[in-house]
Amino acid sequence: MYKRIRDLREDHDLSQEQLAEYLHISQSTYSRYESGYLDIPSAVLIALSQFYKVSVDYLLGLTD
Repeated sequence: MYKRIRDLREDHDLSQEQLAEYLHISQSTYSRYESGYLDIPSAVLIALSQFYKVSVDYLLGLTD
């Protein structure tokens, strides 16, 4: 899951800071989500899926 989230961010040429701002969290918190040090709350997963226009299942690695 964490690799997919990082890959999506990089594919959209976004920095961690830009995405953290969109999610209303700190860059360090987003970095911890992306590296797997913190579990990603469901509200953040939903926001990311809406932002990237993919399903939460895709983010979780359940679908391709």
